[in-house]
Amino acid sequence: MTLEHSVAVEVLGWAAAATFAGSYLARRAETVVRVQIVGALMWAVYGVLVAAVPVVAANLLVVAAAAWKARTSRLRDASA
Repeated sequence: MTLEHSVAVEVLGWAAAATFAGSYLARRAETVVRVQIVGALMWAVYGVLVAAVPVVAANLLVVAAAAWKARTSRLRDASA
């Protein structure tokens, strides 16, 4: 891994952390979930790049759970 690649991977990790943490600053629950999906996808890519299978698995589970929550919330709101 080159130094440039290593720095890019580290920047991705920090950006993922900032995105996920920043999701809690959102005012609407729907926005929190959407930003968490983006952050978790970033973490999953980071996990692939550093060959950390647990990081990939955990964040794909977060993406699935958040997507499920967003979908059920949308369906519930549409039927109300």
